[in-house]
Amino acid sequence: MYNEQVEKLIELALADGELTEKEKQVLFKKAEAEGIDLDEFEMVLDAKLFEKNQAKKDSPPVSAPKSDKYGDVKKCPSCGSIVQSFSGKCSDCGYEFRDIQSDATINKLFEALMEADNIPKDQFREIHTGDMGGILGGIMGNSYAALDKQKNEERLKKHEELHKEKIHSRKVQIITSFPIPNTKEPLLEFLTLGISKATPIKKGFFSKKTIAEEEHNALVPAWKSKIDQVVFKAKMSLKDDKSLLAEIENMVSQLSSKK
Repeated sequence: MYNEQVEKLIELALADGELTEKEKQVLFKKAEAEGIDLDEFEMVLDAKLFEKNQAKKDSPPVSAPKSDKYGDVKKCPSCGSIVQSFSGKCSDCGYEFRDIQSDATINKLFEALMEADNIPKDQFREIHTGDMGGILGGIMGNSYAALDKQKNEERLKKHEELHKEKIHSRKVQIITSFPIPNTKEPLLEFLTLGISKATPIKKGFFSKKTIAEEEHNALVPAWKSKIDQVVFKAKMSLKDDKSLLAEIENMVSQLSSKK
């Protein structure tokens, strides 16, 4: 109806559904400067203000989404009692909390580890000794070429080693920082996985390990550290389940016997 500046001022003035005397003065001053009929302008303002307030009345009240949480504490889906953090079962009705996404948790870990293998390599640049030219250059050319080849092979080998170290460091970081489940079943699955990964692969003196086996053994310390985290978490979240804690201790002791 009016130009963009006037419409913008009206929108800002009516944003809170009210129109103060100060806001009216500013709007009327702007309207007068634009040559707008003030009686008409006042009628338009009243109409817009009415529409704004009517829209607020007609809009349905926004209700909070239904949740199984009370603050940061979950409620038992069986009896509705408030559950303390890191509890493996309800203290009132004995309901065990199960995590249907336990497989998804482990899959996410494997996906993150596989992504680490795709870390791009830094660009490798070969070095070349400058061409000396002339008779001396012809005599020394082959020697320089052989020296360049040797140096580049050494540099390429170092380049590959640095890239492997970068991948290894990233995997260690992923393992050590990956979140541990709070509930019984996924925690046990995670622990079982950790124990298998923390068990070093051993071969006879004359048997050579594959690249995959070497990589497995390189990550054993990280997985052992993760198992310590899992055990600590279990003692916190499942402290009331004595039989489960005993089972966990037994699983971990078997790992110790495999060293």
